[in-house]
Amino acid sequence: MEFSFNPEQQHIAEVADTFLGSVAGSEAMRRAMKRESGFEVDVWQKITQKMGWHLTHIPEQFNGLGLGYIELCILLERMGANLVCAPFYSTVVFGVNALLITGTKAQKQHWLEQIVTGQKRLTLAYSGQGRGWGTESVTAQYQKKDNDFIINGNYHYVIDGHTVDALVVAAREIKSGNLGLFVLPTNTEGVTRCWTPSMDQTRKLATVKLSNVILGKDSFMGEESGDSLPTLDNILALACIALAAEQMGVAEKSLNMTVSYIAQRKQFDRVIGGFQALKHKAADMLNRVESARSAVYYAACIANEFMAGNDMGAELLEAASIAKAYCCEAAYFNSGLALQMHGGVGFTWEYDVHLYFKRAKAAQVSLGDTAWHKERIADIVLGSAD
Repeated sequence: MEFSFNPEQQHIAEVADTFLGSVAGSEAMRRAMKRESGFEVDVWQKITQKMGWHLTHIPEQFNGLGLGYIELCILLERMGANLVCAPFYSTVVFGVNALLITGTKAQKQHWLEQIVTGQKRLTLAYSGQGRGWGTESVTAQYQKKDNDFIINGNYHYVIDGHTVDALVVAAREIKSGNLGLFVLPTNTEGVTRCWTPSMDQTRKLATVKLSNVILGKDSFMGEESGDSLPTLDNILALACIALAAEQMGVAEKSLNMTVSYIAQRKQFDRVIGGFQALKHKAADMLNRVESARSAVYYAACIANEFMAGNDMGAELLEAASIAKAYCCEAAYFNSGLALQMHGGVGFTWEYDVHLYFKRAKAAQVSLGDTAWHKERIADIVLGSAD
């Protein structure tokens, strides 16, 4: 299949490069890393108020731009290349997708309106400690009492969970074991949040605890009588595609930084970029980037089909796992080679190479590692063969 950006998509990419080059350089990233919040408010305001990127795939009926997942992935690719420190992934990928897929009409109207205006930020909390990254990791529980729901449980590795204004949380019904999704403000009584330091300082994580949190029926997302497990699977699949786009940006930036460095660094009175061994490594890195790009944008096309309710949307889980597994491995491979080819300076704080390596490693295990996704691909393919 031949795929290329149309003029509008190409323009989005060019504008993103120009904008991020001015507000999201190394200095801005390092300032944000020092903050417990993980981002600078003025940068986030520019992203939302000036650029309107958070509106990308929000439908026009909710005052969004009504674009698709391809356009969203274009932005995420550029943001990954710049390691942008902002609550974009948590709000736009987790929060917006959850609302679009399973939110009630009232929930969409209420929360999307506040996201569009930049007043609120959301994220997803679902994973209990030590239980993996799929729907099997949900350990929180809820029970219905009269017209209310009572939720108890701990959530780990919640992206921006300590700074957002609202949470989409997953919990299992105590009697039936069915999974339910709820949306609630973070100032709800019984909600406690704590920043969790991690290896990747450019993306902040948190631990969230719900202790006898009482929610009304207007907080339940979807149908009360059903099981939201397939819905959560789809939300996580869309998040995997977005993360894969980010990691493609990491892989490409690792290549570009390395090529620039070896074209200037001299050893034995020669530019080291002229050594054949390094040329071969750079070629391997380029091959990973181009293959990752194919995986990401095919998955983005499938995501568009899924969001539109078309038949090809049934391939969402498979396409997401392919993109996540390959792109995260590509980013880890390229950033690792970037460290090697930079020599000793690659490990120093002054260079950004180690920050890309840390993001690549953190993303490699987030939302399921490569082995987990390959197993799911095998299950899907072998299951369809039967």
